[in-house]
Amino acid sequence: MTNKLFSPIILLLVLAFLIGPFLIIIAASLSAGETLAFPPQGLSLRWVLKVFEVESFRASFGISMFLAIGGTLAALILGIPASYALSRYKVPGAETIRTIVSSPIIVPGIIVGLALLRYFVVPFNFGILFALFLAHTALILPYAVRVVSASLNNLRSDIEEAAVLLGSSRIGAFFRVVMSNIRGGILAAFILGFVTSFNQVPVSLFLSGPGVRTLPIDMLAYMEITYDPSVAALSALLAFMSLGIVFLAERFLGFSRYV
Repeated sequence: MTNKLFSPIILLLVLAFLIGPFLIIIAASLSAGETLAFPPQGLSLRWVLKVFEVESFRASFGISMFLAIGGTLAALILGIPASYALSRYKVPGAETIRTIVSSPIIVPGIIVGLALLRYFVVPFNFGILFALFLAHTALILPYAVRVVSASLNNLRSDIEEAAVLLGSSRIGAFFRVVMSNIRGGILAAFILGFVTSFNQVPVSLFLSGPGVRTLPIDMLAYMEITYDPSVAALSALLAFMSLGIVFLAERFLGFSRYV
């Protein structure tokens, strides 16, 4: 009897720990006060509306969306063939390649950002936006390789071989059989890469420059000057955006059918 009561209490505590900060941010974003505070000083939508009026937020949001979508697509274009080769063929030094590809996850982001700045951006005089694009692609690539490789490992290779024996070309079998069966993994890699890129701070902090900043960096800069609830409102909107992306993926692409 004690265990039956104890388990729901633990579950509620875990849910409160996970959802509690999100609920606090939402409440703070609806405050009618002039400063960020909890509990809120009255209720108002003024700070939610102000988010759309701040020019820097709009500009940095566009840059973050470009980097998240473009970097994720570039990482998938590179990661899918790499995952296929590592999963289907005996590549010399395969484990070493996997370790090198996974290094952006293992190494702290602040070191990755400093290394990219010191050894790529400065010597080759890359533009700020192009440097950010390369950095975000490199950061997302490990997720693309890991997730897609897991999907390929769960797909029997004889299914592809059967398509080849029935007259399909190797490339045709890849696109018609393999790609259609790992679309769930590709979708999961895209969502994971998009969220990782959009919320990236350490690397973007080193590579941002005048007029080119991602949204998280712009939010940090904004809080150094102003401490109003608009940052909380923007944080709540971004959280709802992430939930919306997952919901749309499930609703229109049938994500749960492939995982």
